[in-house]
Amino acid sequence: MLQKLVHLIGISGTGMGALAGLLKEKGFRVQGSDTAFYPPMGPFLKGLGIRLLEGFSEKNLDPRPDLAIIGNVVRADNPEAQKVFSLGIPYYSFPDALREFWLVDRTVIAVCGTHGKTTTSSLTVSALRNRTPGFMVGGILKDYGRGFDQGGPPWFIVEGDEYDTAFFDKTPKFLHYCPRYVILTSIEFDHADIYKDINEIKGAFSRLMEQLPEDGLVSACSDSRHVLDVVKRANCRVVTYGVGEKAQYRLVDYVVENGETKFVVQTKGRVIEGKIRLPGRHNALNATGVLCLLLEIGLDEKEVLDGLYKCGGVKRRQEVVVEASGITLIDDFAHHPTAVKETLTALKERYKQRRLVVAFEPRTNTSRRSVFQRVYPEALSLGDLVLVRSVPDPEKAPPGDRFSSETLVEDLNAMGKSAFLFKDGDEILAYLKDELKSGDVVVVMSNGSFDGLIEKMTVFLRGKNHARFL
Repeated sequence: MLQKLVHLIGISGTGMGALAGLLKEKGFRVQGSDTAFYPPMGPFLKGLGIRLLEGFSEKNLDPRPDLAIIGNVVRADNPEAQKVFSLGIPYYSFPDALREFWLVDRTVIAVCGTHGKTTTSSLTVSALRNRTPGFMVGGILKDYGRGFDQGGPPWFIVEGDEYDTAFFDKTPKFLHYCPRYVILTSIEFDHADIYKDINEIKGAFSRLMEQLPEDGLVSACSDSRHVLDVVKRANCRVVTYGVGEKAQYRLVDYVVENGETKFVVQTKGRVIEGKIRLPGRHNALNATGVLCLLLEIGLDEKEVLDGLYKCGGVKRRQEVVVEASGITLIDDFAHHPTAVKETLTALKERYKQRRLVVAFEPRTNTSRRSVFQRVYPEALSLGDLVLVRSVPDPEKAPPGDRFSSETLVEDLNAMGKSAFLFKDGDEILAYLKDELKSGDVVVVMSNGSFDGLIEKMTVFLRGKNHARFL
């Protein structure tokens, strides 16, 4: 019997590409379309034997698929989406497909919050590694070489995003996953293209809390007042973690040595000591959130701590790409000001006495807007040398509400920081070729390709002696 054919519209995004891989493993014939198929997702999908169709066209639905999955980036006027509707082809959004095929009979842990979702998800997967959990994470886990796995029952870990689902479904993605357990890391304003203010964002998280079953559990970071407000709406037990005195699982100390972080947690009158192979206080806090959830639902403490230590992290999260002639190149996904500040703080702790060079691209729908104009200077001021790219595609933000890279550089200069403005990644590359010296640590911060800056820097550094690739 011929396997059912599933067509994914917008297949090359991180989530949709991972979903395509899960569908392939489940035995479906899989194909998909998108505007382009850049690395790493394009080659990855091709390697899975998935048929890739460049551009959106009604012809891509011939032969007629048995099911279509419509990605979040797809607009209502997309010709393929319109054809799916007119032909009556059954369709799902990405979150609905994930729930329908993998989550219905599983014990779902959703990792939610403005920051730290991907890394905290990877720590949760690792802590449960002896139980072969399934997972869907918005990044590539170094331990698995991908961001998804079907795993086995009962566990499934999903990164719960508050962004909207599709053009035909404006509810937050995480409402579709129906989790039993939630780790809630933080709540701040973000996604300015769909949320008006912090109250709208808190409203979305409140709906998630109200949806939880009575036998569920929330591991909530009490360092965020918005988190504390939201968890009051939970229908289940809430246990808090954080650095504040009132946290039930309190991170009281941490030390970063050789890229690893030792941390100490106080809870219920006793002390728990752990270690992770990820640097920084924010990662110690992420690990504390995982520890809080898993111990409270009855897992063995040693199993959890051993699993946390084995976590290799996620690509593009403080990922050391290459080291050559005393220069270290790091790729990082951080873009929200809080995440930028936490990441740079961790790098300053890890690379003491070394010059930290930051290349920053304001590329997200929110960072293209002016909402964080006054906040970015403080976050980026942790860098010793800051190289700022002009806003790509500024027309994607409404006139009168556009972020200014020029103003950011001026503000950093006014703070006494060395900061410069560049047209694109190629201009930054040319500058770095002349500027870099032994001892420098270069971190490239963007949620996109940054004009291929990481790849081009890698090629340049390969020409130096004693290159080491990690």
